[in-house]
Amino acid sequence: MKFAANPLPGMNPWLEAYWGDIHTSMTTYARDAIQKQLPDSLQARVQEYLSVLEPEENPSSNRRIAPDVNVVEQPGLSTSHGGAVAVEDLVYDEPFRIRRQSPPQTLRYIQIVDVKAGRRVVTAIEFLSLANKATESGRKQYVAKQNEILEAQVNLVEIDLLRRGSWVLAVQKHLYPNQLMHPYRICVVRGDNTEEAEVYRATFAAPLPTIRIPLRSTDDDVQLPLQSLVNQAYENGRYGNDVDYSVAPEPPLEDSEQKWVADDSPTVSPVCCHQ
Repeated sequence: MKFAANPLPGMNPWLEAYWGDIHTSMTTYARDAIQKQLPDSLQARVQEYLSVLEPEENPSSNRRIAPDVNVVEQPGLSTSHGGAVAVEDLVYDEPFRIRRQSPPQTLRYIQIVDVKAGRRVVTAIEFLSLANKATESGRKQYVAKQNEILEAQVNLVEIDLLRRGSWVLAVQKHLYPNQLMHPYRICVVRGDNTEEAEVYRATFAAPLPTIRIPLRSTDDDVQLPLQSLVNQAYENGRYGNDVDYSVAPEPPLEDSEQKWVADDSPTVSPVCCHQ
């Protein structure tokens, strides 16, 4: 059975609200698309790592560690006294139970490994998540991983299809072409030439590019058709039955972007064009 197709020619900004499912789906679909093109000595695998959210501030080293109220037992004292309320007569308020700390988030990325060279990692492909971009601890963890990949002369492919969050790409923001910076970004750094990067235009007004995935220096690049991955995730996830295009996506579109959606994409024209 075929489900409703993605109504936009490129990335669909409404899908950003469902990024957990979209990220997992696109990572798997990308692995499958790349796998068919690899020489027999290379394999593409989905790997997992945990993004641990840490407190943004460190407690003071001289902070007093002591309870505000001590409960002590004093032998020989009676458990009831005249005029006191008996324990069985007390009525306790029920507390609210909340998480004490944020649980680690499992993130996935693709590694292409050389099975004849001790499973040496050749290329890493990362679809960025908010866990990489939205908090200081997440950014630090991702950048540390990014630096480790590049220092090992591993090819790095970064695909950022989220408009929220801070800049974490391997290219410094002031060097990134302004005309390619919005709304989405794609960056490829080859392990044998980390002084340069290959960047692609990515928007929702035109199909996402088919990008070149570098392998070993002796191999030809393989292709990753990003638009087909987005479309497949949209259809397989049945988002045509779930997305309400009468409500603006989060974060809201720019005025020019909202106008384009309303004027040039009739299948989603009910979207409000002015906030």
